[in-house]
Amino acid sequence: MYSFEASKFLAAELLIVGAITSSVSAQNSSTCAGVSDACTSLSAHFGDQILFPTSANYSAENLNYWDVRSSDLASTCMFLPTTADQVATAVALFNQCGAEFSVRGGGHMNFPGSNNIDDGILLAFDQMTSITVNTEASTVDVSPGNRWVDVYQALNATGAYAIGGRLKTIGVAGLALIGGHHYWNNKYGFAMDNVVNYEVVLGNGTQVSANNATNHDLFWALKGGANNFGIVTKFTMKTHQVPLISTTALTYSEEQFGGDIGAGFFNTISLNITTGVVSARIAGTQEGTESPPSRFANFTAIGPVSSSTNVMPPVTWHGALKTSDQFARVQFQSKTMTPDAARLIEIYQAWKASVTQAADVEGLQPTFVLNVISASGAKVGNNNGVGNVWGLEEKNLIIWQLSNGWVNQADDLRVTNWAKNFVDYHHSINQASSLASEFLYMGDIGENQNPFLGMPLANVQRMREVRSAYDPAGVFSNLNWGGFKLGH
Repeated sequence: MYSFEASKFLAAELLIVGAITSSVSAQNSSTCAGVSDACTSLSAHFGDQILFPTSANYSAENLNYWDVRSSDLASTCMFLPTTADQVATAVALFNQCGAEFSVRGGGHMNFPGSNNIDDGILLAFDQMTSITVNTEASTVDVSPGNRWVDVYQALNATGAYAIGGRLKTIGVAGLALIGGHHYWNNKYGFAMDNVVNYEVVLGNGTQVSANNATNHDLFWALKGGANNFGIVTKFTMKTHQVPLISTTALTYSEEQFGGDIGAGFFNTISLNITTGVVSARIAGTQEGTESPPSRFANFTAIGPVSSSTNVMPPVTWHGALKTSDQFARVQFQSKTMTPDAARLIEIYQAWKASVTQAADVEGLQPTFVLNVISASGAKVGNNNGVGNVWGLEEKNLIIWQLSNGWVNQADDLRVTNWAKNFVDYHHSINQASSLASEFLYMGDIGENQNPFLGMPLANVQRMREVRSAYDPAGVFSNLNWGGFKLGH
């Protein structure tokens, strides 16, 4: 049994929530019921912060997604809050009205329903983009509407750096709540391991802090537990003094893939459907000014087709790595395994051959991606006094992923089934060879995969207890149903 602080549920705070919802819906003579009433109440209270399908900016807002599939959905109204108090007011109203809603940070999660909603309310953080650098504490306070490049830019003047997204356009909120790949996970852990405080709006509209001293169980659950417990309105992240980084970008031909995959690291292999040409790219960074960075000696020894090395501030590097909104219809499927170069090459070769099954899909952009979870990276999270929901063993793992982009909605099911069948089949081979891990990283999987099945059962049960304590009405289970949910 885990202890929970009861202060946030005191009657005084519940009275405050009642006052909030009453102030919003006072203009309604009848009881608020459903999405339409909630939109009407928000509009009366917040004016042009509410967008309806007939509003001038609605269509543009509905394109603020990397994955085109998310823009297929159309909310009844959008709410663009500017403060945490406004978020709390909205959530209390959603609870009162029984209105379904979705939350969008950076809009990069390619899981339809995780950051948009049909016939519900979209709460979008476009206007919540404040960043406060705390040099003495070596932390940075970040609002949930920021992209990671915004954080790196704010830190640049002080020579500080945060462990966050690798690409310019990745949102802060989603990445920090699901885990967070970075180039230096092996030393600093994942983005979630670097959060020292969350400001959270709970399902009843109250606001709490979660850190190592206060609401500790909620603090733990938010480290990889996604959107199951509340809405984070501020992340306080550790920072590290890294004014300059040494960077490398290497490209390989298909003939070099054996050594490339065997060297092990973050690796993207792309197949051009039109030309049949396959190429691999590795991009990475190292602390300091040593150039070329010695960390990538295994890769440079292979003799890449092209290479580029530089020394620059972190923001310069990240600012050049962009994935545009409305990139394509995008879906991931992935599995995890113990590193085995020979087996990875087999999977790659099988993937290349299998692409022919979907080669006639218009605009198909098939990519085979490898991401490393190092033993030392897992150790950081396991030994920081908090832990995280993953509960990984301290051993090296490889996430192997199919990332597919395409054009037409009519091909959604076909591409999904092709990719799912492929990863399931080869995962079964890895299981038979004792190479498989059941861990699934939320940021690398598809909506038909369940990351909680790959976590320790005790951690899943603990998260459910946290959810029951902090959201007893089930607001983030029943009204905010998009994304990866714990279930019961």
